[in-house]
Amino acid sequence: KTKIDAFVCKAKDLGIEMIPCMQTLAHLNATVRWNQFPVDYGDILLVDDDRTYEFIDHMFATLSECFASRKIHIGMDEAHMLGRGKHLDIHGYEKVNTLMRRHLDKVCEIASKYGYEPMIWSDMFFRGWNKDKYYAPAQKMPKEYIEALPKNVIPVYWDYYSNDENRYDDMFYNHKQLSDKTWFAGGIWSWSGMIPHNEFSLHTMIPALNSCHRNKIRDIIFTMWGDDGGECSHFAQLPAMLYLAEYARGNKDEAKIKAKFKRITGMDYDDFMYIDNPNNIDSRGDHRKNPSKYMLYSDYFNDFLDYTVKPGTGEKYAEFAENLHKIAKKSRTYGYLFDTAAKTCDVLAIKYELGLKTRLAYEAGDKKTLEKLANEDYAQVEKLLKVLHRAYEKQWFIDNKPHGFDVQDLRLGGIIQRTASCRRRILEYVAGNITAIEELDEALLPFGEKEATINLNKTAHITTTNVYSR
Repeated sequence: KTKIDAFVCKAKDLGIEMIPCMQTLAHLNATVRWNQFPVDYGDILLVDDDRTYEFIDHMFATLSECFASRKIHIGMDEAHMLGRGKHLDIHGYEKVNTLMRRHLDKVCEIASKYGYEPMIWSDMFFRGWNKDKYYAPAQKMPKEYIEALPKNVIPVYWDYYSNDENRYDDMFYNHKQLSDKTWFAGGIWSWSGMIPHNEFSLHTMIPALNSCHRNKIRDIIFTMWGDDGGECSHFAQLPAMLYLAEYARGNKDEAKIKAKFKRITGMDYDDFMYIDNPNNIDSRGDHRKNPSKYMLYSDYFNDFLDYTVKPGTGEKYAEFAENLHKIAKKSRTYGYLFDTAAKTCDVLAIKYELGLKTRLAYEAGDKKTLEKLANEDYAQVEKLLKVLHRAYEKQWFIDNKPHGFDVQDLRLGGIIQRTASCRRRILEYVAGNITAIEELDEALLPFGEKEATINLNKTAHITTTNVYSR
């Protein structure tokens, strides 16, 4: 609390209002894992249970002590299985909008007790009548869903994906039927691994801002989520943050934006944007693919992701590494970000194709090549992964509290150990101590588009095709 108070006071000195954001329905997986709170299904709290509202009251009480603002975001997004689990067993079937309204009324009552004006993610007011989809073309919304939103609650329309201004226009038209106080929440992409997506953020959020201006949406926030471990440094997204802030204020002159970025950070804007490149190996940054993550953790033998690998790509990572190492030396303040990115590319310059090279050599019965890969490439990747681990550890502790780095230790430590294990088995096969590498006897099946990058962000799904967790 003392640290939060310090942040709130510093923000106030700068003219910034810090608005707390929490969840009061779903996305509570880190909470419900302790089996102390009633659960409907998955990470969704059990609506209508007194213990749920006692818990929510405690959350409001804590935030009320820590933050001066009387605005609060109460979440409630993506509760896809609301009323389909324990609540169904206890009470029978009810429509989602009925459950949402009853739950929201109770949460708003608690919010009012602490003097809060609540905001809510709006997607659950669309999914029930729109085949579980959020986006809907401009149309008249069902009256029962409009009435499910209390008039004192501000809906927040979130959208991180589209570059189509018409889509945003349609959704603002729909939202204005819910409330004339609608906010917009865009995304500065920070949730697909260590490497940011600054260019994709601009590709989607500039059209969003144009639509906000046209539809007279004055309240806009940008989210920077930490899905699957919070791996990306938020400082790595400074170019997109500043560009969008300037654009929202009416400055659309790119040269002036870049000059301002240089004055504030001391770094050339285009140099900083280069940090996106480890994901841009088969196109520009107007996509959200993340090969720098999934091929870092991809397995060498259970190598389903090798279907996406285009031979020769490792050379691009070698080029990225060289340039990122040079940029890292240009800034004492932000050099550590580029050092980590460069060392990620050092690994991927070899590892990106290593599983595929291993499979092709094995299928050809080429033990000489396998031995060379084991003694040279695998051994080098193991060393480079350890170097990357040290660089990323430094980055993490500059940017974050220590909490959460255990996740990164386990992930990077796991792929280091797996590299050593696969190397050892290859050498045993080459020496004739084992007669086969059975994983490589299985055919490589299609996954995604052949020789084209994809987006895959759950490390548990990347690292193995076997049971990792449930």
